[in-house]
Amino acid sequence: MFKNNSLFSSFKNDSLSGLVVFLVALPLCLGIAVASGASPFSGIITGIIGGVIVGYLSGSQVSVSGPAAGLIAIVLVAIQNLGFEAFILAVLLAGVFQLILGFAKAGTISNYFPSSVIEGMLTGIGIIIIIKELPHAIGYDNEHEGDFFNYNLSDSADKGYINELIHSLNFSHSGIIIVTLISIGILIAFNKIAFLKKIKVLPGALVAVVVSIGLNELFYYFSQDMYITGNHLVKLPVAGTFNEFTSQFTLPDFKAIGNPAVWMTAITIALVASIETLLCIEAGDKLDPYKRFSNGNTELKAQGVGNIFSGLIGGLPVTSVIVRTTANINSGAKSKLSAIIHGVLLLLTVILIPGLLNKIPMATLAAVLILIGIKLASPKVFKHMWQAGKFQFLPFIATVIGVVCLDLLKGVGIGLAISLLFILRGNMKQSYFFDREKYKEGEDIHINLAKKVSFLNKAAIKQTLAHLPENSTVVISAKNSTYIDHDVLELIRDFCSYGSKDKNIKVVLRDFKASFKMEGNINA
Repeated sequence: MFKNNSLFSSFKNDSLSGLVVFLVALPLCLGIAVASGASPFSGIITGIIGGVIVGYLSGSQVSVSGPAAGLIAIVLVAIQNLGFEAFILAVLLAGVFQLILGFAKAGTISNYFPSSVIEGMLTGIGIIIIIKELPHAIGYDNEHEGDFFNYNLSDSADKGYINELIHSLNFSHSGIIIVTLISIGILIAFNKIAFLKKIKVLPGALVAVVVSIGLNELFYYFSQDMYITGNHLVKLPVAGTFNEFTSQFTLPDFKAIGNPAVWMTAITIALVASIETLLCIEAGDKLDPYKRFSNGNTELKAQGVGNIFSGLIGGLPVTSVIVRTTANINSGAKSKLSAIIHGVLLLLTVILIPGLLNKIPMATLAAVLILIGIKLASPKVFKHMWQAGKFQFLPFIATVIGVVCLDLLKGVGIGLAISLLFILRGNMKQSYFFDREKYKEGEDIHINLAKKVSFLNKAAIKQTLAHLPENSTVVISAKNSTYIDHDVLELIRDFCSYGSKDKNIKVVLRDFKASFKMEGNINA
């Protein structure tokens, strides 16, 4: 168990992890902003706030926050309908709503997400990462959304992802393919070769980035056909003067405070962003090698403060995002300092060296993400969930299919619905214990009620009582029960008074406590 004595107690590990997350987060911030209809600088602002402010306030030691693709559709429509200044006012108000949810302790809902659904969500995201990054790995950089929560198999082209992937082969670029393969080779080597794994001061992702930049420079001098340019490189806005830099910030239009559409947008953003955040911190806790628990209420408050700041200076909605969180964990992060460092690096680079970062091939970042996706969607995960039994595997696989083919929230919703059906079915079976097949004529029938008997158990108990054999004796015991629902008590009382007489059934009730408020003379 890792003991986090102070924010800087694992500075070396966290600084290296922060660097890796920064390299992954940079193009995602830019791509999500462009896809949302906002300026690239808005995405950088969101990443900085998600790293520094939310990272510091968060109760999670591994979660990384920033702009997420799950809100792209909402943000795009809102900006088109409201205008950007009114939209960022809605982001500010969404932050206020999240603060309220945090203080109202709404974050405890995260405790009710089944592990099979969380595993399914992570696996589905892993699959999407792989299929989304493959075109970029061969040189087809038509878009780069990055967190993929709103991506499905049919949105790449009218004919679906497979056809789009085949279509992307027409745009394959030999230089990009070489950079991708070399980057993957470097990353695997740093994960598998013992002496390279020990060089913590030199993370594989950083080596891959440096090598890819150098390799592309060699392409420029020796093979122009293989030289990587344009959309295949990171695109960071470059400000020539201080005034140009500050002019990229935008203030909200507070005059739009009376617009009902602004408030509806704010509520929508607050709810969707909060659900995605709670899902992500739950998933992050599951991936955390030190198995620490995050407080959902604290996280909602941190996200709320982050969104207030983001709305104030022209940023997009902030949420906890699983791709960056996974990259953070995989690179050895031990505390939330890594998330803060990644935010600081975003700030420093956008001010000091945007030109240098614009030399990074997108193929290298695609290689990093593909390996993350393979780890999340490993065949070992499917095998483990299969071995756990059908009640774990079915919600898991349903969540995977839903996340990949629909979107994150719908996929998780399907998984939760199936899990709930299994829970209800289990409750119905566990509310009593009566094996009809083993019953022999003349024996007393014993029905032992469970510890908690809710109204959900009423139908099963009713069926059991209705099918009791004639001229028998049934002993209903509440010895182990601490709670019995009123409807169930009423059902038992009615059976004693009326139903049992039709079949000449003798009913003996045992250990029904006074607190159960059994009326009449049915207690024995």
